[in-house]
Amino acid sequence: MSDGNSDNSSRKLGAASVVTHGGRDPFAAHGFVNTPVYRGSTVLFPTFEKLKAYDQRYTYGRNTSPTTDALCEAIGLLEGGAFTVLASSGLEAVTTAILSFVEAGDEILMTDSVYFPTRRFCDQVLSRIGVKTIYYDPLIGADMAKLMNERTRLVFTESPGSQSFEIQDIPAIAKAARERDIWVLMDNTWATPLYFRAFDHGVDVSIQSATKYIVGHADALLGSITANDRAMAQVKRTSIALGSATGSEEAFLGLRGLRTLEVRLERHQRAGLEIAGWLASRSEVAQVLHPALPGAPGHEIWKRDFTGSSGLFSVLLHPVAQSGLAAMLDNLKLFGMGYSWGGYESLIVPFDCSTYRTATQWSSPGPALRLHIGLEDIDDLKADLEAGFERMKQAG
Repeated sequence: MSDGNSDNSSRKLGAASVVTHGGRDPFAAHGFVNTPVYRGSTVLFPTFEKLKAYDQRYTYGRNTSPTTDALCEAIGLLEGGAFTVLASSGLEAVTTAILSFVEAGDEILMTDSVYFPTRRFCDQVLSRIGVKTIYYDPLIGADMAKLMNERTRLVFTESPGSQSFEIQDIPAIAKAARERDIWVLMDNTWATPLYFRAFDHGVDVSIQSATKYIVGHADALLGSITANDRAMAQVKRTSIALGSATGSEEAFLGLRGLRTLEVRLERHQRAGLEIAGWLASRSEVAQVLHPALPGAPGHEIWKRDFTGSSGLFSVLLHPVAQSGLAAMLDNLKLFGMGYSWGGYESLIVPFDCSTYRTATQWSSPGPALRLHIGLEDIDDLKADLEAGFERMKQAG
């Protein structure tokens, strides 16, 4: 856990400098440029008085360590928030953040395009403790006010939406919430704070699945919660009470990944847009869902509020038999089929979110595919997909 505004310089650093230097104190580690991995549970106190008063920076391994502190500080600086805490996964970050603000009898407003495990938590856990979830159209904007009442405790946003990539009008939603003293939480994993400044747009709590772009190498599970001044006490209290703990190895991998976040995202963005534009011209593709692509749904709000895009987007295909889709996907050489995203490798998975939407309807003319564009050669990725489309055509 760390205060996110501990920068001791008068000049605000640019994002590239923050991801390179944030949280680092080499001379506190004998000059080594990377914060060491501090493993362990027990932390010794030098005297009885200090033990009795809990009077030292580190008290127990579950709470915090120099390794986790370094990552909290770096993410907090990047987010521009007041307080950051880590979680063992993105989902735990989401659930901890929500639990920080609700109690029995409350209602929350949840975007209908949310990450499915978040929906499962609401339906299976929050419902058992007397918290009601009301799902809303992600495109509702300022009309969000019509859903709010005296029991509404928070609004949860995710922009763009999971799988379907709706861009939400976060400033309009935040304005409606602030006028009624309702908290606004956001899953900001897709854009990261580099490409969407959540607190500048009225959000109270910014959540990231750091498993994705912060770790960046598909080798660790990690989450982060960053709160503004008015929300930090609730988040801190709840994360401590839940016993949420992040392993030092995972925190170290998050720090390692963070140092190259800015340059990797530039590459993911450029390659993602090029592949998305190429796919939009393909006869097999009915629609590309990439908000940074001109003409795509949500592009105008994306252009207004975001400063960049990542490598994740979806495409809707024209109707094709399952055998044809299988022929395409089974023999791809560079695109792997697997969940998660944000690593160096390209991924592709079919999806259908029609079975669990409740406030909106989802439909696709044919199969829907979510792609993550990695760091491979762009022409090689195009060739891999083109060969897949040809196999799909041959299979009928």
